[in-house]
Formats: sequence, structure tokens, C-alpha cells
Amino acid sequence: MEKITAAITSVGGYVPEYKLTNQILETMIDTNDEWIRTRTGIEERRILKGEGLGTSDLSVEAIKVILNKKGLAPEEIECVICATVTPDMVFPSTGNVICDKLGAKNAFSFDISAACSGFLYALTLGASLIESGRYKNVIVVGADKMSSIVDYSDRTTCIIFGDGAGAVLLERSQDQNGVLDSILKADGSGRDFLHMKAGGSVKPASIETVMAKEHFVYQEGQSVFKFAVKGMADVSYELMQRNNLTADDISWLVPHQANLRIIDATASRMGLPKEKVMINIQKYGNTTAATIPLCLWEWENQLNKGDKIILAAFGGGFTWGASLVQWAYDSKS
Repeated sequence: MEKITAAITSVGGYVPEYKLTNQILETMIDTNDEWIRTRTGIEERRILKGEGLGTSDLSVEAIKVILNKKGLAPEEIECVICATVTPDMVFPSTGNVICDKLGAKNAFSFDISAACSGFLYALTLGASLIESGRYKNVIVVGADKMSSIVDYSDRTTCIIFGDGAGAVLLERSQDQNGVLDSILKADGSGRDFLHMKAGGSVKPASIETVMAKEHFVYQEGQSVFKFAVKGMADVSYELMQRNNLTADDISWLVPHQANLRIIDATASRMGLPKEKVMINIQKYGNTTAATIPLCLWEWENQLNKGDKIILAAFGGGFTWGASLVQWAYDSKS
């Protein structure tokens, strides 16, 4: 029996209009444009403004791009997997809310929480649903409204994060192009270095936790940087070795956009020149689960059928991984 392969057949993305530039941050906290750019590579990030808007709204806009491209009705969607650490609410899942707002009445949906690696986790699971033969299409969306959990008086974290969403449509491959392999890893001891202190079942929300600002991102930057450089670079190289690939075989590296130095280290470990690396961190900052699909959306017209691309990420928790994708369609407009 022929093995079914899941292919990315369309991509969509969305970022809010409001730009929070380094110059604006200079008026809010003790920082400056040069300091931010040299340490992170970030020049601006997008922020979702408006009462009652959340991660589901970002996601819906990204998915609509796909539906319009493919001429797909919301009722035809069979599954929506949402990767996020900023759900609209604790429950129901943001995936459920997305389906309701889209009118995807025939889809089942759920969320995956794996921080910045969330999109890769969701992509691998979505591909498995297609490979099983049970489903003909799956939407995978990575989305985060990081501005909702960032303390804008903390100069170490507020310069990093932005809001955005990116989505892909997975369908059965017609020619064995698609998601070919993934290596996913996790180490829960990393929670000490990157987490949210309160709001879960261990430390429920209270007046005290709110006053202590324990519902914002907490990060020990140097420790996370050290783990991320090694984890993301090593797993990407391991994926190449496992599939007998050299740098010449790889058309693109699509790295999580956390820090330009981490991206450079990963590319160097893989032997890839900068010309083969997708980078948009300067425009959007770290949008957590959205960074990789946002890159695919922006670079779609430069992707050709048969291109081998490696997606790589590292996230809080810790979570990390890499996926090998053989692009399934010619994207030039």
C-alpha cells in the first residue's frame, strides 16, 4: 500500500497594523534602538489593538487568506489545530473559537501549548492525521497575542515579543512531496528559566499574584539563549544527517524568529549561507508560535516545487525541534 504523505498546499498570515518601534519603546522604558538591534535584530513589532480582540481574531484573518486562495468554504475544513500560549481563555480551546468565528461547522479543533515550538508540534500532528488516511484537510495555525502577557515596564522582555498569526493547509500529497520527517524534543526542567509564574492550577490567580506581576512572561535570558543556540542548531543538524542531506540539498532554513544570533548559530551549524535563511525578526519580533508560518507566508513566492526546507524552533518549557518539508507546489504569482 502506498504511503500517504501530507503536503502544505497553501499558507496564510496576518499581523496587526500597529507598529511598536524601538523608538517608541525608548519613550516607555530605559532602552535604545541600537541596544535592541545589536542584541536581538528587532526594529519593530506588531501589536493587536482593540477591545475584546485576542488570538482567535489573529488566527481567523490568517486562515481566511488560505480559504480565499484555495476557494475553500469554511464548512469543508475538517480539523483546526491552534498552536498558542496566549489562548483567548483557559477553556474552551481557542481552536473552538476560531471555528465558530470562521463558520467551520464541520471541523473538530483543539489547541497545542508548546511555546515557540508549538507550530512544529502542531504541524507534525496535523500531518499524522492526513497520513492516517482519515482526513483530507487540516488547518494548522500558529498564533499569539504576546502583548497580552508582556510587562511593558520590563526592559528585558518587552523588546522581544509581538503579535501575529500564520497558518498552513495540509492535504494529501499528489506526488510524495510534503512533510517528510520531524524530530521533536522536550525538557520540562527548562520551565525554571522561561515560564509564567501564576495563573495555572499550582498558583491560581489572586490579588497577590496580580500585584506581584506574576501573570507576565518570566525569562532568564542568558540561560535560555545558551539552551536555544545548542538545541535548535543540534536538532537541525541531526535532521540533515538522518536524511543524508548536505547544505547544498537545502533550499531554505525557516528558523523560529527569537533572536538573530540564535538564527545565525543554527545556520552556521548547518553550513548554510545567509541567502538561504528566512529572516523577518526585524519587522515582527518574536511572535512565538506564529514566526515560522509567517516566514512561509512572506516567502511563498520564492518557494518552488521540490524545494527541501528545514523548519526549526526552540521554545519555553523547554521544547524544540525541526521538520523537513519538501515543498509541494510552485508558488510564484
